[in-house]
Formats: sequence, C-alpha cells, structure tokens
Amino acid sequence: MIDEIHECLTVLKQGGLILYPTDTVWGIGCDATNADAIDKIFALKKRAESKSMVCLVSDYKMLNQYVEEIPEVAYDILKYAAQPTTVIYDDPIRVAENLIADDNSLAIRVCGDPFCNKLIRKFKRPIVSTSANISGQPTPKSFDKIAPEILKGVDYVVNLQPAKKSAKPSTIIKLTLDGKVQIIRK
Repeated sequence: MIDEIHECLTVLKQGGLILYPTDTVWGIGCDATNADAIDKIFALKKRAESKSMVCLVSDYKMLNQYVEEIPEVAYDILKYAAQPTTVIYDDPIRVAENLIADDNSLAIRVCGDPFCNKLIRKFKRPIVSTSANISGQPTPKSFDKIAPEILKGVDYVVNLQPAKKSAKPSTIIKLTLDGKVQIIRK
C-alpha cells in the first residue's frame, strides 16, 4: 500500500488523474484545489461542467478547512450513518472554483477507506472522487467493468483491490445553513 500511495502522490502533485478504490466504488480522482486537473476529469468523463463532483477529506479537521461553516447537524448525521455518506455543504472554501456547484455548494465525504484516508492525509489536501465511468453510463460495480477509455485516460491506476466493496455510490444529503436537510440519494 505504501508504494501505491507514493505513486498516487507523485501523480496528484503533477496535476494528474488517478483511478482508485474508494469506500464506495472505483473513482477517478485529482487534487481538489487544481482547476486544470478537474478540467481533465470533466473531459475524460465527457461530463458537463455544470454537474458537480464529490470531494474526499480524511477527517473532520480537514472538513473544517474546506467549508466556511458546517451546520451542527452534519456531525450527527455523519456519526450515525450506517454507510458512506456524502454531505453537500454551502460555502466551500480553498478548493478550485470549477469544483464548486452553481449554487455555491460542494459535496464532501469524510472517507473511511484505509487506503484513501492515508493517501489524503499524506497529500494534505482533499481529492476529487467521481465514479469511473463516462457521464450517463452506469457506475461500474467492479474494476473489471471500468471502460477501457477510462483506464487509458488516467495517469495512474492504483493496483489494489478493495477488501470490502460497497459497489454502490454513497448516500448524498444536502445541508443548508438555514437548517434544511434534503436526501438527494439513498
């Protein structure tokens, strides 16, 4: 795992794209603070820039560095979540502008996967995570279902098979500063 983290760090620091196992599905990732790298993901996925992506952080401390104000209910939701849960927060800060949705929000997940968590901690910045598919195509349930176009389009493919595969995207909840809670995806 150490070698894989080192390879990923090299690619991320150079503005490249990685294909990596997350706590949910295989993801395409890059430095969440690098607008050019994020543009590469939009191009690879053939995804409209108006569609937002998820950002992974290692812990609550890092989460607080990238959101202006976190609603108190977010901590309760995350504490009691039975599966990986992504929260959409208002007023993200210190990330690339093209990662922020038109309504000035950003989807962020505190990642529990050991590989991802170590990678993010060593990188010291959030990492983009979007499913490893062309926009509009089904999310691959396993590595062998990832399209060759995606495999060829990234700069590095992590050579680790996740021990426990969720094989489904995370729950997504939108929280607003005025206290509204909306379930986007169960």
